[in-house]
Parts: sequence; structure tokens; C-alpha cells
Amino acid sequence: MVIMSAIALNSVDNYLPINQLHQGDTKKLIHLLEPESIALSFWSPPYFVGKQYEKNETFDDWQELLKTTIQGHFSALTKGGFLVINIDDILAFADPQMPKVQAPNKSKLRSGVTKEDVLAAKKMYPDYNRRQLAAILGCSEQTVDRRLNGNNIRGGKYSLQTRVHLTGHYLERYAYECGLYLYDRRVWVKDPTWQNSQWHSSSYRAVSEFEHLYFFWKPGETVIDRNRLAPSEWSEWGSRGVWNIRSVRSNRDHEAQFPIALADRVIRLLTDEGDTVLDPFMGSGTTALAAIKNKRNYIGFEREQKYIDLARTRIEEELNQYTIPLL
Repeated sequence: MVIMSAIALNSVDNYLPINQLHQGDTKKLIHLLEPESIALSFWSPPYFVGKQYEKNETFDDWQELLKTTIQGHFSALTKGGFLVINIDDILAFADPQMPKVQAPNKSKLRSGVTKEDVLAAKKMYPDYNRRQLAAILGCSEQTVDRRLNGNNIRGGKYSLQTRVHLTGHYLERYAYECGLYLYDRRVWVKDPTWQNSQWHSSSYRAVSEFEHLYFFWKPGETVIDRNRLAPSEWSEWGSRGVWNIRSVRSNRDHEAQFPIALADRVIRLLTDEGDTVLDPFMGSGTTALAAIKNKRNYIGFEREQKYIDLARTRIEEELNQYTIPLL
């Protein structure tokens, strides 16, 4: 099967070439794209919630990254083109102004000693210190301290507390400020993140079971072509607001992969063969793989060398499945 006949190299030396990955800062690279050359940009931004490659980043850093990246798209997108962002609609960021959250978990208490028990012992033995009270109650000194002082701080008493933020309105504002308009929103229903979240056991918060896809549109003619999909695909997911797609079963190579089926659907729905698809946070290369599979050009940005190497390996393996003519 020949898949690359519609894929060409960028002939303009002053702009970043397509069908390549480019290492560097997305906020800078986004301005090096050929104007009106990108039919679709599909990506999931860094969440800055504890991944190894996101350490020391703040909520303000996240906002600046998203704002600069989104607003850099206006020039690069074709008229009528799309920017689609896959993101969890609520994210938690460390916030020094957030009140300490007292969250004793009764199901995990190692000792049945209550605050009332400690207060009763102190009343009976007012001169006893913490060690002596612990001996009477048959518990540890730490238990006595926690019952008296409420030191069941979520994450530890020396850790910054996390504040939950809604994210979608930030994306819409950044897009609108540069001339892009919210076109649609879809929901990706995935596997519950049991292994990646302790919310289900240490709070009343729900585990993450879905994410959003925000579709932004650059003003211009947008051709609606239902023939990009089979009739059954159009009725099953092309015109549906909820997509049920299994998560990546293992994230050992990259900590935040989305499934290729997700990228495949977005690319097939919104682009034609020969169009160019951008992922400014390419990571392990999933968007590029989906583009190649569907005879689209790709271009990707990534700052981490190990992920550049991983993505290039995966792309090479994908290309080796096809017969590629010499250009």
C-alpha cells in the first residue's frame, strides 16, 4: 500500500519543514510555521500535575504556555481549519494560598483512638506528656498529636495544597483573543484512572473517567464532507458527542499518551488526504502515526530528546509497513 504520494516536503526554506519532528520550545517554534499551512492541530497539553518532565512548573506557567501556543496558531492554520485540544476539564495545581485540607480517612486509621479518647486521658492525667498519654491509650505519640492538632493534612503537613481549576474557559478566552472561535466540544470516555489517582480512596472526588475535546475554528470556508467516513462511522461517532475509546494500557514509554484511535478519529473527521496535521506537544508521536496512517502530512514539536527519539522510532516503524516512493 502506497500512503505517501500526497505527502510532500516543505519547499520554503524559511519555515519549518513538514514530515519532521522539531526539538525546542513550542512557544517559539509555533511562530516558525508557514502561514496558513496547517489544516488541523491536534494535541494534549502538559497538565503540570506531577509528571517527571513537568516538575517545578506552576499554574501561571501553564496559563502562559497555553495562551502563547493557542494564539500562535492563528497564522499557521488554514482558513476554515481547526485546532482541537484534548484536555481534562478540571486540573489540580499547587497553590500556596489554598487552605490546608484536613482529611482523616477512617477506613485507613491504624488506631481506633479518637480525639475524645485523648482529651479524656488528658483530663484524667493533666500533667502527662504526649509519650505518657500514648502509653496509657496504647497508641503512638504521632496518633496523640494528630488527634489533638488535626495533622491529617492532605498530602502531608509540609506540602502545598492543590487547588482544582476548571480549564475550558481559559482555552476559549485565549482562542477568542486571537480570532479563533469555539466550534464544538466532544467527550472522550476512557478507562478509570485507578492506578494514577488516589482520589477514589482518600477523598470524595471522582476518579478521572473522561476528558474533553475542544474544537476551535479559524474563520474561513469549511467544507463538510461526510464521505471522509463510512456511513456507519458517521452515525456511530462522526456526529456523536461522546466517544468511547479505551485508554493506552501502558504508559511506560511516555507518561501521558492518548490512544491512536482518538487522533485517528479527529484527523479523519476534519482533514483530507495531503493535508498537514500539527502536534505542538508531540510526546511519543501518536498524532504523527495517525497522520501517516491516513495519508496526511505531519509536523511535531517536542522539547525532550528522549521523546523525540521515541517518536522517531515509532514513526520509522510505521513507515516501514508501507512502500514509499522516492520523491
